[in-house]
Amino acid sequence: MVDEKESSGLLDNLLFPKVFQTFRIAIQPSKLIIAFLAVAVICVAGWLMDFNKTVLTTPDAQGKETELQIYLTAPDRLESYIEDAKEKGGRTGVFSTLWRFGATKFHGALYSLLRFNIQGVVGNAVDCYKALIWAFKYHYIYSITFVALTLVVMSVAGGSICRIAALQFARGEKPGLGEAIRFSTRKFTSFFTAPLAPIGIIIFIGFFIFLLGLVGNIPWAGKPIMVIFMLLALIAGGLITVVLIGAVAGFNLMFPAVAYDDSDCFDAISRSFSYIFARPWRMGFYTVIAAIYGAICYMFVRFFAFVLLWITRWSLQLGILGDNSKLTEIWQGNPTFTRLVVPPNWAALTQSESFAAFLIYLLLLAAVVLIVAFIVSFYFSANTIIYSLMRKAVDNTALEDVYTPAEEAKAEPTTTEPEPEKAQPESEPEAQGPSEPETQPDSSSSTQ
Repeated sequence: MVDEKESSGLLDNLLFPKVFQTFRIAIQPSKLIIAFLAVAVICVAGWLMDFNKTVLTTPDAQGKETELQIYLTAPDRLESYIEDAKEKGGRTGVFSTLWRFGATKFHGALYSLLRFNIQGVVGNAVDCYKALIWAFKYHYIYSITFVALTLVVMSVAGGSICRIAALQFARGEKPGLGEAIRFSTRKFTSFFTAPLAPIGIIIFIGFFIFLLGLVGNIPWAGKPIMVIFMLLALIAGGLITVVLIGAVAGFNLMFPAVAYDDSDCFDAISRSFSYIFARPWRMGFYTVIAAIYGAICYMFVRFFAFVLLWITRWSLQLGILGDNSKLTEIWQGNPTFTRLVVPPNWAALTQSESFAAFLIYLLLLAAVVLIVAFIVSFYFSANTIIYSLMRKAVDNTALEDVYTPAEEAKAEPTTTEPEPEKAQPESEPEAQGPSEPETQPDSSSSTQ
């Protein structure tokens, strides 16, 4: 019995198995609804912004070759490609280009992770980073506008999901949509500025190094001044490196810090930085476990969606007697695991068929968006759990400790007006003589 109790207590002290609660938390309907609405808003905004087609394309053997592909494969040839494509090439939108590219790289990284091919995961992640650099370099107005809009939406949606996940993981509570959204809107400034503050700090520190470089342009005295202040420049560069590493590695903990502890922007940054630098290997271990577990969960969710669509289409096809082309006209292409939705051939459809195909296409896209919503919900839920585990490991804070408005109300001092003192009945003073000292009875005397 003693050995069983000790082994159960040892298992209770292990923190990493709690990461496997993420799927149960992420699949909760309230989180999926919030994530679905957020992804839908972002996609609609991106498609609307794509009416201004600015990405140049040219036909190739596999369809279309975009300037993004040229930038990744042969960046030196990009300028000449843009000049040639302006005359004889086509155009597409930035969001559509990044959506297709990101989906391809996401699945590439996913399959590499399941095969434990770390080089493949890193390669796909680096390509995504290069794609963002391309977007900000050649389509900076579009990119800044879209990123700002995405951050606004995710500040509300991600904050709500983190809040629900924190209460559910810590106390088993499941707050409603209204309560979670009210919390995220109240803390919107903290959610929105937490990811941006490290960028501002880096720019602020880097500005002084930039000024020192400008001073170096002064004739005769510029170079000696640079040499004198080079030590300060190296210190500033070290600070930028620390902030950059902390921001990249601790980015995932900023939203959970606000949701768990009602932190402001700088407190969230401070907590995420301290946990990263105090336990870097533990943070990496939790992240790898969550990533592998998330990849398996995603494959299951995608397989579920594939079976759902396949059974639906197959059942409809059985019900249509005779000519099966009636279904293929409005729902083209059998769903596959790698490609759930095939866009209709709009040019070959009549007006009524186009309307029916459009409605079915929207429903199929909703299924795809729901899968993306699960990814968003899993991401924020997993990082919320990881934040709680890191807080336990570093600060020894109980996993059940989460901010609630009731605790804040108890902490506020309450002032009450003093009750009026009751009047004491006045009594007439009695004339008393001088007090006589008390005498103790003599123990030697006897009573008669």
